[in-house]
Amino acid sequence: MVIIIIAIGSFYAIPNLFGEDHAVQVVANRGAEVTVSTQSRVNELLAEKGISIKRSEFENGQLLVRVQDADQQLLAKEVIAESLGDKYTVALNLAPATPEWLESVGGSPMKLGLDLRGGVHFLMEVDMGEAIRKMEEAKVADYRSQLREEKIRYAGIRRGATGIEIKFRNAETLAKAENFLKRRSNDMVLTDRSDGPRYLLVATMSEAYLKQVKEEALQQNITTIRNRVNELGVAEPVVQRQGAERIIVELPGVQDTTRAKKILSATASIEFHMVDQKADVASAVNGRVPAGSKLYQRREGGPVVLKSAVMLTGDHITGAQPSFDEYSRPQVSINLDAKGGNIFSNVTKDNIGKPMATLFIEYKDSGERDAEGKVKLKKIEEVISVATIQARLGRNFVINGLDHAEAQSLALLLRAGALIAPVYIVEERTIGPSLGKENIENGLQAMIWGMAVVLLFMMFYYRGFGVIANLALSANLIMVVGVMSMIPGAVLTLPGIAGMVLTVGMAVDGNVLIYERIREELRAGRSIQQAIHEGYGNAFSTIADANITTFMTALILFAVGTGAVKGFAVTLMIGIATSMFTAIVGTRAIVNGLWGGKRMKKLSI
Repeated sequence: MVIIIIAIGSFYAIPNLFGEDHAVQVVANRGAEVTVSTQSRVNELLAEKGISIKRSEFENGQLLVRVQDADQQLLAKEVIAESLGDKYTVALNLAPATPEWLESVGGSPMKLGLDLRGGVHFLMEVDMGEAIRKMEEAKVADYRSQLREEKIRYAGIRRGATGIEIKFRNAETLAKAENFLKRRSNDMVLTDRSDGPRYLLVATMSEAYLKQVKEEALQQNITTIRNRVNELGVAEPVVQRQGAERIIVELPGVQDTTRAKKILSATASIEFHMVDQKADVASAVNGRVPAGSKLYQRREGGPVVLKSAVMLTGDHITGAQPSFDEYSRPQVSINLDAKGGNIFSNVTKDNIGKPMATLFIEYKDSGERDAEGKVKLKKIEEVISVATIQARLGRNFVINGLDHAEAQSLALLLRAGALIAPVYIVEERTIGPSLGKENIENGLQAMIWGMAVVLLFMMFYYRGFGVIANLALSANLIMVVGVMSMIPGAVLTLPGIAGMVLTVGMAVDGNVLIYERIREELRAGRSIQQAIHEGYGNAFSTIADANITTFMTALILFAVGTGAVKGFAVTLMIGIATSMFTAIVGTRAIVNGLWGGKRMKKLSI
């Protein structure tokens, strides 16, 4: 059992010996596509420039070209970016150099944290004002439908400066509406602000509901950003909240901040609106837009007037896949949740034969800042498709009017989820690979010297048993590396290396307790076999108590800690588990193999 477990740990630790290749990654932007022909073009281009390619890989619509060193990596990036143009994002990357046969059986190196591998760190802030605005617009639509269902006539509903304003023609209708809306929901505070002949009911968010909206906006954005980073293939990202409105994003190994910003600024979402068929487009272009409608531009060119009322937002989308219709034209197949399906079914049943538009919304950095120093976001809206509703739609439907690359890009963004509110970067840090390399070298030096001192002490002080303890320590270190490599979510950080050094000390502590107990038993007149048996048996409870309490402390650190603290806790927990195995079971197996059942007068301890 000991041999098999150590062999498995050693096997999965092997990929860490191969290091990483300098690589260039090519990803298509909207309107473009990375294909096999792109791969051939890039390979030929690099060969012409005398750049040696170690391996060229095309997978999941992305191209990864491995080169010999950092100088060739920089040159390859410049050459590829100049040739392909703005339609592609060309980024520097580091790719594991694990052989393909080892990868095929699940072998992969440890994931290194930002402080060891280098990468980018972003502190992002959620635009809570936009989240509140979107929620108030949703409430406006809800109030319209609820009052119509109850047959309560109103003169108008809109978002005002202080909340949602609902106008009525008389006090009786206002009172009836107020009683009805209060019964339906306690999220909003209703206030009668009538003034003379003006009958006005204002709905504002309660403090509890406002707090809930902000919390949900932050949590959904965290989930969305994490999904998008995972979808786009960034290895082992860190996405976590900081305070009430901010999100920390760390992308280890990403050296190109432009590429990282592109991933994180993908704040696209969609809305469905009915086309205002009664509107005169020419008059709207000249500024005379009908009330309750708005002028937009089509992606392919040309204006279109849509009704302001939102039929459905992207928040209800649960799935999105690119596909083709019966004429082989690209489209995106959409799946909605139950609530979204009911909403869409109700709004489309009354509009069969009428045109419906899909509005694509994006927020981009305008380059300007407000009085508080916050980035001003520019809202970009364009109509990507206009289609006639042929039948009542439910939870499954398609969006057409896109090319193949756009269909894939939109499906990816929708599948990962829409940001409930825009985010902008308030802090950006780039940690170069050279600093990470220096951290690794310093950490390894500390581990090597610490291990060397322990090994020498054990060998000279405990003689033969010290050599056995040293074998167990070496096996323990290999197993820690192997387990860290096997666990998908485990990331080694600089404090994690400190955790490995601490594990070495704790592992030898277990052997010291056992060996000292054996010495005590020998001094008490026990035979060698009895002393060994009693030494391992009696020391076990002490070792277990010490390690379990330390493990529980590490577990608490992992639960409440973030970043480097969590990395330290993960390494420590794995080290405790492996050290107990090697110090107790591993050394006992060797001792039994060497001295078990033999009559001896002297023990090398």
